Amino acid sequence: MTNILTIGDIHGCLDQLRRLVELCEQEAGPQRSKFIFLGDYIDRGPDSRGVIEFLINFQKWSPNQIICLRGNHEQLLLDAIEGEDAEINWLSNGGQATLRSYGVSRAKDLPIFHLDWIRSLSFFHDDGRRFFVHAGVHPDRPLDQQRTRDLLWIREPFLSSSKDFGRLVVHGHSPLDNGIPDLRPNRLNLDTGAVYGRSLTAAVFANHQLSPSKFLKADKSN
Repeated sequence: MTNILTIGDIHGCLDQLRRLVELCEQEAGPQRSKFIFLGDYIDRGPDSRGVIEFLINFQKWSPNQIICLRGNHEQLLLDAIEGEDAEINWLSNGGQATLRSYGVSRAKDLPIFHLDWIRSLSFFHDDGRRFFVHAGVHPDRPLDQQRTRDLLWIREPFLSSSKDFGRLVVHGHSPLDNGIPDLRPNRLNLDTGAVYGRSLTAAVFANHQLSPSKFLKADKSN
């Protein structure tokens, strides 16, 4: 049996990420485990560079079992490299914190290796029971016909939809003010607002169960 450990939006909160991964590994014990990260590793928080380096190094242990998805903030960064207007947009959405963590002044000056890793990130992961994605899906489109923009950016009409998507959609992107994961019959929101001083949260799935068996969290250190 494989545990599936899914972690929501990180946004440069490296200390919480380290603690949460440690908790996840303790929870999994000797059993096989798969990690799925839902995107938004950078921007706003204090150590975007540290988060990217942690994930790259962590993924080396088992690339097929440690899956990192792309979030809208990773996409904003990639777009920023291509044009000045897009860079201004990225900076206004938390990109300045990322530049500070790298000690550079422009998006194009970030390490090529890190940028190539970000470019390699998938937009979703479907395990047959759950559909893991950063933002969500459009209710009017089948899962295999989703638009990239919706996978990265959608809120409505996804968040208010009661549609059965044929999978439990596991997502982040929309911060939960109360810091509590939002589990509904058709979706699970794991963005518990770590960068806003709340917990970073992981959902623990047993492979044979649709819904999480428990949640783990790492709070911000005082």
